[in-house]
Amino acid sequence: MKIARVFPRKTKATPDDSLAFANCSPPTSLPEIDEVHISVTFTYDMRRAEELEREWRVIGVPVKMGGAAFNQPSGEFVPGMYLKQGYTITSRGCPNRCWFCNVWKREGNLRELEIKSGWNICDDNLLACSDQHINAVFDMLKTQKERAVFSGGFEAKRLKPWHLERLRELNPARIYFAYDTPDDYEPLVEAGKLLRQYRFNIRQCCCYVLIGYPQDTFEKAEKRLVDAMKAGFWTFAMLYKDEQGFEDLQWRRFQREWCNPTIVGVKLKELENKRNLIV
Repeated sequence: MKIARVFPRKTKATPDDSLAFANCSPPTSLPEIDEVHISVTFTYDMRRAEELEREWRVIGVPVKMGGAAFNQPSGEFVPGMYLKQGYTITSRGCPNRCWFCNVWKREGNLRELEIKSGWNICDDNLLACSDQHINAVFDMLKTQKERAVFSGGFEAKRLKPWHLERLRELNPARIYFAYDTPDDYEPLVEAGKLLRQYRFNIRQCCCYVLIGYPQDTFEKAEKRLVDAMKAGFWTFAMLYKDEQGFEDLQWRRFQREWCNPTIVGVKLKELENKRNLIV
């Protein structure tokens, strides 16, 4: 079956094959297809997704809507269907119950999937999987031509020395962690010590720091970002959004500054004189 996939917005992970379309009406040169799937990741894209659904219905084939924004559990992962080739998901769900996250509400507790080839691991919480599954994922990554990226993220408190022994074999391009709540910090510090012990450099060790949530301030957010740097991580500010996708303009500017590689690099250089970071 030939399925056209339509996405309300284009991201780095959006498929780029001839049957993938980002935020557009049906082109005049559309190939023959059997179905259209409107894939919606973010709740604040729902209005645009509904508009796209009406626009694509005119071609006379069934149009279906789905995705994370519908808060329904996802099925088995199909490579290249809703994520670009090279991206893969080997597990869904998370045992944690973070207040700001919908993963556990949508997907429930952790469940391991059949491992499909890819170099960018987008699991919600890979390190919460069984040792057998994690090892199988690492084995799969050894067969890939691209260096591994763990964009789904590692939970710092679950990081163990044997994970790093296996990761050293892979020499991943980037491993992402997160600093979302105060109780994330001490595990992040310990993870940073382990990563340095196994000679991972700071450009491989990334950390998303949640900012701009209710009651947050610029001073508090900046301290968290700097503290993550001190722990040995290349930091990225991740701006909190509500279900309507509202973004405060000042917070947006602050986030862009802390996602600018040049600015972050300068801040890291300033810390190098005080901390023994591997750059």
